[in-house]
Amino acid sequence: MASNDDAPTGPANGNGNAAQPSLNVLAQYVKDLSFESPGAPNSLRGRDKAPGIAINVNVNANPLSDKQFDVNLTLNAKASFDQEVLFNVELVYGGVFAISGFPQEHMLPILFIECPRLLFPFARQIIAEATRNGGFPPLMLDPIDFAQMFQQKLAEDQAAAKVKVS
Repeated sequence: MASNDDAPTGPANGNGNAAQPSLNVLAQYVKDLSFESPGAPNSLRGRDKAPGIAINVNVNANPLSDKQFDVNLTLNAKASFDQEVLFNVELVYGGVFAISGFPQEHMLPILFIECPRLLFPFARQIIAEATRNGGFPPLMLDPIDFAQMFQQKLAEDQAAAKVKVS
C-alpha cells in the first residue's frame, strides 16, 4: 500500500504561504417576508384540480468590505385558480458571507451560485411554513439550479451588450 507522507498538509496550497480558499456564512436573515391571501377564507375551499403556481427567483450580491458580501435570494410564489389569486408569498432572504483566497475570476460564480445554494434550503422552509400558516398545503419549492441561472444571466447580458454596440 502506498504511503502519502509527501502530500502537503496545513493551509499551504502549493507555494508554501498562501491560505486555503474559504467561504463562511457569517449571518443569515429575513430581509422581507410578505404573505397575502386576498380571497380568504373563500380561497381556502377545496378544489377538484391543483392551482397554477408561478415562481420567480432572483439573486443579488453587494460587497460589504474586501472579503465580506451580502447575498440576497428573492423568491416570489403566486398561486392562482382561474382568475382568482389564492396566495402570493414574497421572501428576500439574505446571508453575509466571508470569502477569501479565491481567484478573482471565481468570485461571481461563488456569489451567484454557491452562496444562494447555501441559502436556499432555509428560504425554502420559510416559504413552506408561510403557506402552511396561511391555511394552504406547504409549498415545497423544487431545488433550483443556480449554475444554470447564472449561465443564462451571463448569456442575456452578453446579448444585451451586443445589441447596444450595434
